[in-house]
Amino acid sequence: MTAAVELVPRSAALAASAERALRAELAAYPKPGLVSHRDDGSHDDMSAVHFERSIEALRPHFTAIAEAGARDADLGALRELGVRAERAMLLATGGVNTHRGSIFALGLLLAAAAGPEDGASLGARVRARWGDELLRHPTDPGSHGGTARRRHGAGGALREAAAGFASVYGTGLPGLRAARRATGDPARAAVHAFFGLLAVVEDTNLLHRGDAAGLAWARAQARAFLDDGGAIADGWERRAVGVHRAFVERRLSPGGCADLLAATLMVDELERDAP
Repeated sequence: MTAAVELVPRSAALAASAERALRAELAAYPKPGLVSHRDDGSHDDMSAVHFERSIEALRPHFTAIAEAGARDADLGALRELGVRAERAMLLATGGVNTHRGSIFALGLLLAAAAGPEDGASLGARVRARWGDELLRHPTDPGSHGGTARRRHGAGGALREAAAGFASVYGTGLPGLRAARRATGDPARAAVHAFFGLLAVVEDTNLLHRGDAAGLAWARAQARAFLDDGGAIADGWERRAVGVHRAFVERRLSPGGCADLLAATLMVDELERDAP
């Protein structure tokens, strides 16, 4: 079979991994302040239905991004495909931004996964292939993330990606795998990984909604949950729901951490043989 014939099935398989990661992220509960199948968190403009519609709409676009990665596309080409994916998302959701950050993060990781295998992690491949250019040519200065970057000096999604998704590899994956080994429950492990990310990530969505004080408060809540054993300990769900309700009261929503949880789940699947 020629490489050209193999390209589409491989890209479709990678896109399916991205879709599974987004569905698992949506299903994970409780994620403080965020939408799930249980409730809408701190949002009055979106629900799980919006997320499901978006995920369906993104499937062919993730395939196209993976195909571009297999052709060693440059960052400009990937950005154009990302813009098309965002348009499809907004059309499917009636203008609601459900997955913009996930399109960015998962798109880069998919493109890296579709490219030549060199023994490096997907994050390392993203850093080597596009890291410098991501920092030289940031996009969307008027977005919430762009505003938070200017106002607070936050790195946000761009710096995370340029650094090879350091939070995914340093926090998300170790937490996910440790909790899964301890509990045997993938959904519970996803919540544990999410709280780990929440404790360390400079989430620009939190900065947008709560400024620096809101971010500090959110991180402190996550650290306290983890210090008590996180989702590995008995009584974890009751404590996590309490944190979730406190976030809703403050209208805080750590959407950047949700994007990184989805990235963690996809990387975990694609690098399943990693230690």
